[in-house]
Amino acid sequence: MEKNNIENMTRGWFVGPFEPSVFRTSNMEVAVKYYRAGDHEAAHYHKVATEITVIVSGAVRMSGQYFNRGDIITIEPGQITDFYAVEDSVTTVVKIPGANNDKYIAEEII
Repeated sequence: MEKNNIENMTRGWFVGPFEPSVFRTSNMEVAVKYYRAGDHEAAHYHKVATEITVIVSGAVRMSGQYFNRGDIITIEPGQITDFYAVEDSVTTVVKIPGANNDKYIAEEII
């Protein structure tokens, strides 16, 4: 048994093709992410990976839609999304496959 802490991981990513990682693989990426109300991420998309986000707690806005605790959002390759924490929130994110350098900043939400 080995113990790690999410605080030691890069932006919450703990499984995937990067360091540090508790399980290094290019098959997927997994993160637990903590946001304060008002935190945001620019509009972006992935060319290869599908991104699945679970709202563990709080409320967020993605692509103009509001999501709350328990909602699961699947974003397919090529779909553009942004992210805004409406309130303090925790998410779990899975990207399949774990494709480094597959995040592209978008000009606008389509």
